[in-house]
Amino acid sequence: MMRPLQRNADHGAALERVRVWTRARFALGEHDTVMVSEVACTVPGCPPIKTHVVFWTAAGRHHFQVFKPLAKIVEDDLPPAFMKNALTWVEGVECSCC
Repeated sequence: MMRPLQRNADHGAALERVRVWTRARFALGEHDTVMVSEVACTVPGCPPIKTHVVFWTAAGRHHFQVFKPLAKIVEDDLPPAFMKNALTWVEGVECSCC
């Protein structure tokens, strides 16, 4: 089970920082949608706090997770740009990890 975490004063700045890095890393446009969320997970084997990033391009929805709290993410935690196509969500393929 996952649930949203409580937010502090720096949460908005951390969200924006990860959005900006994601846009730059994957050459996204200013109007492309990027969603960043930090969630707690109580499922055995799941990290207690992780950050999920989703963005959309003409190719479809892309997503990745960083197994750290949002505030501790650094730019090098994002996947490399060449993995953009590998991050595409495929219709009908579900995975419990992301």
